[in-house]
Amino acid sequence: MTKAAVIQSASIPFDAEAATTKAERLIAEVGAAGADLAVFPEAFIGGYPKGTAFGAAIGIRTERGREEYARYSAGAIALDGPEVPRLEQAAAEHGVHVVIGVIERLGNTLYCTALMISPETGLAGAHRKLMPTGTERLVWGFGDGSTLDTMDAPFGRVGSVICWENYMPLMRQAMYAKGVQFYCAPTADDRPSWQATMTHVAIEGRVFVLSACQYLTRADLPADHPIDVEAPHGDVLMRGGSVIIDPAGTVLAGPVFDEETILYAELDLSVKTRSHLDFDPVGHYARPDVFSLTVDTRPRQAVTFTE
Repeated sequence: MTKAAVIQSASIPFDAEAATTKAERLIAEVGAAGADLAVFPEAFIGGYPKGTAFGAAIGIRTERGREEYARYSAGAIALDGPEVPRLEQAAAEHGVHVVIGVIERLGNTLYCTALMISPETGLAGAHRKLMPTGTERLVWGFGDGSTLDTMDAPFGRVGSVICWENYMPLMRQAMYAKGVQFYCAPTADDRPSWQATMTHVAIEGRVFVLSACQYLTRADLPADHPIDVEAPHGDVLMRGGSVIIDPAGTVLAGPVFDEETILYAELDLSVKTRSHLDFDPVGHYARPDVFSLTVDTRPRQAVTFTE
């Protein structure tokens, strides 16, 4: 049995130091509770600036918006910065495998990234969101196939698909083909309809789904940070809705809305094995004579110097 923890908590937006400290504390808490795997929400370090327009409209940018972006960029982390070793140390000290959403800064571009950290080997993967949704594309770059990473743990293979990447059928198929057993879905989608997506993924992939969303309020943002579009739930910007579902589609924990919480569940990998009696989307239920998928995992760089 594997004990999993899904952490539904607010980021400390634009403050990587404070958010990392909070993550360390939460890793210690779930470690003390015996968790083998902990899943944090999307953009837990760096922040998800819900309702923020960054002063951008078609053909127009404002100086205020550029200042907002500068603060957002300053709160992002680099993979070779000080925050990742701190997370590695926390994972190692408490014996927890960690999946955590961060805003990654590489050069002059920000990425929405899910880090996978092993207590034995440290940073095992960094998946950059392939397709930022809507106006996320204003502030986040696009990942490429080279970051479709997984993490091997003593209890099985862990992978991460971020938020609306879960609406990309070929993305899901690629992760099933990679042998993911513990399918982590850091998200900012707090709608009730998200639960149907997570249940579908669990049944389609015959995977354990662990979806983590923030419970974020207006008070969690700096007082001077503008909200340009009124959130549907007033001062509650993200309601949570975190959930754990097994490969048969049984909800093991959650969903929980409108509060900070940690969901726990015992995951029995034999449930996955039994579920494959009648369905394997990349095996005996596939039809490679009719359908095929090619995944390009080469890094895509804007500039390549050759001699």
